[in-house]
Amino acid sequence: MMNPQDEILKKFQTVSENPHEYARSIKEQTGKKIIGFFCSYTPEELLQAAGVVPFRLFGTARDIELAESHLQSYCCSLVRGGLEDALRGRLDFMEGTVFPHTCDSIQRLSDIWRLNAGFDVHIDAVMPVKLNTPSARKYMVDVLAGVRKDLEKSLNITITDHAISESIELYNRIRSSLLSLYRMRSRKPAVIPQSAVYHTMKAAMVMDRAEFAKDLEALVASLEKLPVKDVETVRKRIMLSGGICNQPDIYKIIDKAGGEVVWDDLCTGLRYAAGFIEESNQPIEALANRYTRRIVCPAKHASITARGESLLAEVHKQKIDGVVFLHLKFCDPHAFDYPYLKDFLGRENVPSMLLEIEEQAPPEGQLRTRFETFIDML
Repeated sequence: MMNPQDEILKKFQTVSENPHEYARSIKEQTGKKIIGFFCSYTPEELLQAAGVVPFRLFGTARDIELAESHLQSYCCSLVRGGLEDALRGRLDFMEGTVFPHTCDSIQRLSDIWRLNAGFDVHIDAVMPVKLNTPSARKYMVDVLAGVRKDLEKSLNITITDHAISESIELYNRIRSSLLSLYRMRSRKPAVIPQSAVYHTMKAAMVMDRAEFAKDLEALVASLEKLPVKDVETVRKRIMLSGGICNQPDIYKIIDKAGGEVVWDDLCTGLRYAAGFIEESNQPIEALANRYTRRIVCPAKHASITARGESLLAEVHKQKIDGVVFLHLKFCDPHAFDYPYLKDFLGRENVPSMLLEIEEQAPPEGQLRTRFETFIDML
């Protein structure tokens, strides 16, 4: 018989490995509508307040064929894979999709998706790119208010301030628990495998959020009771940096190579979880504060050195030995950022390596050799 934390982790893994099946089941059981999204800048709090389940799209692990007639081959596998799933009818459980203003490929995908995917709901959230000015924040408020109106019109509902405030409170609970899980993992790596943290993060972007918050809080409370001491380890402490990570085997291969992934800077990791929202009587204003102040991603601009300073601060704080940049092939924003971030780390004598991946990871033997070489160097 499994203990409570193992039961919850098994549930998260099942959802993570079969997100489409979970979405169909939750729709059948609750009648809730499901709206997809590609980017962590999607204002999920508004979707939650609208009574729908926000559903993160991760692309596909299957062959990409139909999407090739709509997109250039140099578009990343997330964009091509997401469109492939839509054209194949694999996302038929969704009512529609929200597209924030991020990279060029996602912006162009929005138009192709609207014309070819056949969903009832299609919302563009053209958020500001520059985030560090008063006018940018005002613009962010206007964009979020526009998304609220678009959701109301598309779903024929009214989204009240009270509903948004309740959604904010729920997401603050989730983010607080996710950060607790990360800090626990950094202090006591033995308490939970990093692959389990990966599945938990992926489930956070797929599951009914109230259900997930309850399960996650129970998991964190259970793990905190485990008699695992803070110990110094001879294994090298690794941090991942990049966009999405849809490769759970990466963590296991790094583990076999002698490394310990204890922290990350991923948009499907801590960049998704970071940034609490003020629980005030002006929820749209509070949301705008969060989305202009959270850890910046390469598609946004806060300052010339904001990304490097944030990365380096966590490297020092978490006592990281080396950074692995995990990039989707043809991801321009991260590719443009990489030389400057590598230089930032190099000035502080922090070793790093770059791994470009597609929808399917390279063979395990090849990856393990690369990671072993890097970890031996550390």
